[in-house]
Amino acid sequence: MLLLRSHHLLLPHAARILARRAPPLPRTAAAAARLRPLRMSASNHSGAGASSTSAPSPPPAPAVPKSRIPFCPACGSPTKLAVPDGDEKMRAVCSSCGRVHYENPKMVVGCLVEHDNKVLLCRRKIEPAYGLWTLPAGYLEVGESAAEGASRETLEEACADVEIVSPFAQLDIPLIGQ
Repeated sequence: MLLLRSHHLLLPHAARILARRAPPLPRTAAAAARLRPLRMSASNHSGAGASSTSAPSPPPAPAVPKSRIPFCPACGSPTKLAVPDGDEKMRAVCSSCGRVHYENPKMVVGCLVEHDNKVLLCRRKIEPAYGLWTLPAGYLEVGESAAEGASRETLEEACADVEIVSPFAQLDIPLIGQ
């Protein structure tokens, strides 16, 4: 995810929208059940006066690659995981036509919008994280620069036209392909 620092310039209709206070979003029982407190993992060192009698837990097992492309988009046959010639990683390979299908990460871009010593936040109306607050952000479209995508997403999500000032942060989240 790439966050860009920007100045907030409200569009006329956005000012009217933001002037109204957003009502609290109802939380479904299913959504509430998925929100659990974070558990802290046990550390190898003890705090003052604390003692630990249990041995440290073993490191997690390496993840087995699993393709998210079960069928070939070209011919519809099932794919299998294999290392193609000249490659070093497991890929989805069509069992019929032999095409190799690559799974690439999705680039997420957004803006950290500052205006009058305040930060612009958006309240999520869909899962995941329904009802929680977030920065305006979304997926980069083909043919856009990071700045263009962040500006477009901010306009779409918050009705705010922004001027990009500088990069703010780059976050790598390989676990979820972003």
